[in-house]
Amino acid sequence: MKTFVRTLQIAFTYIGTIVGAGFATGQEILQFFTQYGRWAMMTIMLATVLFIWLGTKMMIMARRIEAESYEDLNRHLFGDRTGSLISLFTLVILIGVNSIMLAGAGAIFEEHLGLHYQTGLLLTLFGSYLLLRKGISGILQINSTVVPLMLTLSLIIVVNTFGMPGASRFFFLDTELSPVKAWLSPLLYTAFNLGMAQAVLVPLARHTDDEKALKFGGILGGAGIGFMLLTAHFAMSAQMPGILQYEIPMGSIAFQLGTFVQTIYLLLIFLEIFSTFIADIYGATTQIKQHLSIAPGLITPLVMLICYALSQFGFSSLLSLLYPIFGGLCMVWVIQLIRTPVTTPPRNSQPVHKSRTYPPAEPVTRITRK
Repeated sequence: MKTFVRTLQIAFTYIGTIVGAGFATGQEILQFFTQYGRWAMMTIMLATVLFIWLGTKMMIMARRIEAESYEDLNRHLFGDRTGSLISLFTLVILIGVNSIMLAGAGAIFEEHLGLHYQTGLLLTLFGSYLLLRKGISGILQINSTVVPLMLTLSLIIVVNTFGMPGASRFFFLDTELSPVKAWLSPLLYTAFNLGMAQAVLVPLARHTDDEKALKFGGILGGAGIGFMLLTAHFAMSAQMPGILQYEIPMGSIAFQLGTFVQTIYLLLIFLEIFSTFIADIYGATTQIKQHLSIAPGLITPLVMLICYALSQFGFSSLLSLLYPIFGGLCMVWVIQLIRTPVTTPPRNSQPVHKSRTYPPAEPVTRITRK
């Protein structure tokens, strides 16, 4: 029973970390899959296979090499110097993305709840800090709430789409875009999202003693990601090409289904921002702790303060420059992940913690014959 619960927690965290706010808006799925028409079904299947295979491999590898942070994994993949540089660049991206997400949370409070923008930021930071004090268990708890809510919204939208005239359109949807771009798209999508998700999946794997739960959690999580992608594509395909005009295509679908679904949708957007923010902050602070000698309890508030400061400015223009570089780097990272073999499992199922201390050995009294 304990293994089953842990498997679900890992699967939910994997799904919540990968799908994130991109599912709630729909824009990410529209750009990477739906706009490619009839190719989208097959490319989603390819992405699902990659998420199952590479996500599971990454977590098992991280556990077996006892990686405390994603920097430890990157050093294992690329060597100490290159791995450290890649991890530093990843840290910059994580903080930048978190700053934009924090700004998005403030906008939700301002536009939909009638509260002040700064109130939304501060409440999000305070709630994040409380959960982050629980460590990895706080991330598991928030995703165990968010992902079932995401699945509920997906099923409601799917059931509603079945009754629409264009429900079967996703089978033969035309596109003028190149098939080469269509098949490159799931590779980029998988690489970028796994590159971001390593910040939380690596520490999660390190703190999971049961490798079987890690393996089945990765398989179930990858399959769940594929299901979420498929349901969003199915719903948006039924309303193509008109849905291309919306900045938040999934929002336009949710708002057609009444007040109840609208409420779930707005709550979902905030919770996805909240859960992703917590996961990325945890991953970033885990890496920073390995380099700074200051008290660990001060690192998390410091990182959150930096995100709060950056959320006051237009940081998105800088990220628009860094994102393509990071995307290309993630492709190299995935190729190296594929090439690197997983180390053999230890003889015993329990990991050997590096931080474990042992009592001093008792002196041995030697008896010699005269």
